[in-house]
Amino acid sequence: MSQPRNNWIVKVVLALAVLAFVGISMVPLITAFNNTQPSTQNNASAGGSLPSSDQKSKLQDEVRGYELVLQREPENQTALKGLLQARLQLLSLKQGDVQGVITPLEKLAKLNPDQTEYAVLLAQAKQQIGDKEGAAQAYRAVLATKPGDLKALQGMVALLLSQQRPEAAIGLLQETLSAANQANTIQPGSVDIVAVQVLLGNVHASQKRYPQAISVFDQAIKKDPKDFRPVLAKAMLLKQQGKAAEAKPLFANASALAPAQYRDEINKAAEASPTPTPAASPTPSMESTPKQ
Repeated sequence: MSQPRNNWIVKVVLALAVLAFVGISMVPLITAFNNTQPSTQNNASAGGSLPSSDQKSKLQDEVRGYELVLQREPENQTALKGLLQARLQLLSLKQGDVQGVITPLEKLAKLNPDQTEYAVLLAQAKQQIGDKEGAAQAYRAVLATKPGDLKALQGMVALLLSQQRPEAAIGLLQETLSAANQANTIQPGSVDIVAVQVLLGNVHASQKRYPQAISVFDQAIKKDPKDFRPVLAKAMLLKQQGKAAEAKPLFANASALAPAQYRDEINKAAEASPTPTPAASPTPSMESTPKQ
């Protein structure tokens, strides 16, 4: 538990109570930026929020300004990031299209090869416009150098499941686990083995392979008995199967092990009524913060 954990896997597991243990379900690309308000809104604290039309006008002006800068300085990262944020904000106001964020993302990914968030966002954007091969190439480019990158793994798995290729998704995760010990010997902490195991178990569960899912969760629990994530994942799967009595002590254990900021959500998941398990229908997300 000394390694930083990514909040995305927590969200995957906690979402199971609502999303019927799909496990790979994620929010759309733009949702990850909804809590990043345009700079024009920061001055509205006294007079209330700007009208939507004013927001759009301000953002469109920002876009034109950044585009002028980039005509002179094509690799100006401040302008590229500003253009990306402004276009994403316009998307949140239902203006423009996802295609508009691809060019700045391609440049930012190229200029910042060590910051995989840009490449993952690029893959997600390409997937949203239907360019699944382009999305796969972007994910593979990340995983070729950082095979344990959780956001890229999650995105690639989601893409494979959306293509009805669960065996390919399972194979990718199994290969990652097979190489994890060697990778962690070379670069300690580069692969979060428990997180990958939880994701693998979730893929099995999304395909209704419940014994395999439970087996993987048990392996993860054995790997790190103090990690709440596989305990919670197993509890949710058991509850989804109608085994509430078996799930109850696991929920309690997960809550006791989890950092304080997750306990309310875990308790809500424990109390929520199970829902029928649908077929997996994933969409990507980029939100990521340390677990503790």
